[in-house]
Amino acid sequence: MQVIELGLAGVKLITPKRHGDHRGFFSETYSRRSFSEIGIAQEFVQDNHSLSADVGTLRGLHFQLPPFAQDKLIRVCRGRILDVVVDIRKDSPTFGQSLSMELTAQDWNQLFVPIGFAHGFCTLEPDTEVIYKVSNFYSPEHDRGLLWNDPDLGIAWPVTADQAILSPKDKTHPRLKDLKDLF
Repeated sequence: MQVIELGLAGVKLITPKRHGDHRGFFSETYSRRSFSEIGIAQEFVQDNHSLSADVGTLRGLHFQLPPFAQDKLIRVCRGRILDVVVDIRKDSPTFGQSLSMELTAQDWNQLFVPIGFAHGFCTLEPDTEVIYKVSNFYSPEHDRGLLWNDPDLGIAWPVTADQAILSPKDKTHPRLKDLKDLF
């Protein structure tokens, strides 16, 4: 497994090994033992799977507040996304900073996002499927969001506001400066 520490504390790009032959391939995409060895000892309690039919489907930026905050392990099993995380830990030296990267089924990479980050993605291919593990169950009362195109964040999304395909909820999240609930 290849692990790259990214510029925001705790965020890691992980590429599991794939063993292939004439039949196809086999890959261990998650092992509690292997992940503990790289500093990810969280217990994942739920797997989520999304299908986004159209290019430009944007989901996020989402997070949950304690005591239902979630670590996430994100991977693409079909297609390609621009994945984005924003540090919303108010005492962090990187508060308000974001990072973006492509996750693809072809590259077989995954992103670990610890508690304290808002997370979202935009699809770059049609019929993109994303699977992600979370360390806590969904709680509507603790579910929050950050406006995906907050100009203070300066995120270079691959779509404009007119092109983005968003849920009604994702269109109305507050800007970072207006968020009251942070970590």
